[in-house]
Amino acid sequence: MLTIIRNAQAVKKETVFVPYSKFKMAIVEILAREGFIKEAVRRGKKNKKIISIVLKYDEKEVPAISHVTRISKLSRRIYLPLNKIHAARARRTLRILTTPKGVLTDKEAHKEKVGGEVICEIN
Repeated sequence: MLTIIRNAQAVKKETVFVPYSKFKMAIVEILAREGFIKEAVRRGKKNKKIISIVLKYDEKEVPAISHVTRISKLSRRIYLPLNKIHAARARRTLRILTTPKGVLTDKEAHKEKVGGEVICEIN
């Protein structure tokens, strides 16, 4: 899904569609809340659900998301304990983590006092 968004912004697409899952929807809701995309809407019924993502650009057609990096992969999982999350917040990047309390940003995870697996990094 992250690659689909990255490629769509490279060719200046307005809307992109990705297959639906609860996990993807949680990530996209965080991106919308943090201002990286305009909106995300679930469409379809039963096993044909999709997520419609409206991408965000500024006045000069520069994408809101400049860099997306997938951190944890199937071959290598990266976990951050609570005491390391604060050090990671020094940069101007948004990290999305899966925690026991759900999918959270690094700021929210620090506030909730939980660590977790780092899914991706976005600036």
